[in-house]
Amino acid sequence: MAGRIPLVLLACGSFNPITHQHMRLFELARDHMHQTGLYRVVGGIVSPVGDDYGKQGLVASKHRLAMARLALQSSDWVSVDDWESQQEDWTETVVTLRYHYDRIAAQYHSSKDPPTVSEVPQLKLLCGADFMDTFKVPGLWKDDHVEEVVGRFGLVCVSRGSLQPDRAIHESDLLSRHRRSIFLVREWVQNEISATEVRRALRRGQSVKYLLPDSVIDYMREHNLYTQDSEMKNKDVKLRPLTKQTKTDNNT
Repeated sequence: MAGRIPLVLLACGSFNPITHQHMRLFELARDHMHQTGLYRVVGGIVSPVGDDYGKQGLVASKHRLAMARLALQSSDWVSVDDWESQQEDWTETVVTLRYHYDRIAAQYHSSKDPPTVSEVPQLKLLCGADFMDTFKVPGLWKDDHVEEVVGRFGLVCVSRGSLQPDRAIHESDLLSRHRRSIFLVREWVQNEISATEVRRALRRGQSVKYLLPDSVIDYMREHNLYTQDSEMKNKDVKLRPLTKQTKTDNNT
């Protein structure tokens, strides 16, 4: 790994709740980036979204953070960060990327032996294939934010089921322009665990054992998470990205 570019992978999302599938993204992405011969993955970050995101059925961030930490106890390179979830308002993905890049760079520059610029880790956004389709949702993303996320930082996208992230790239001039900054990872051992399906099973009193770590299942049971009532939370609320961008556009 000597001479390779150090890299940190950042995953943003609801993690409502975190599943084995979420955690597998990191392992698959690390293997792929190592296989390029260019990178050395030095860390991974799980960043749960804040409570103001407005997604239906989203339980409090304190629970999602706790479950993520329990799930990743056995990982020696992926950690859970609460900065994004503790902000007063929903935070754009690009803002979260900027924060973590600046924090990582500051940590490296404050070391006893200051590194060269080439030694400061790069930061890339880790996502599943379904994430690519969010770029197509009208009003969900600002073009300059997509430009910065993909062009400045880069994406590591893991395939999922029948979703085709390469098609999303083909159909977008902006994404196609930054094609070299998007790394597509093929998941040959299919993992179709869905947090949505997990919540549905829990509401119906069905078993979710082996879909999640036992520690997470115990936590959910202890705190009575994911009930019929909790799924109604934010039922008629628009996603914060849509309302926040509309407000910004009206003020310009």
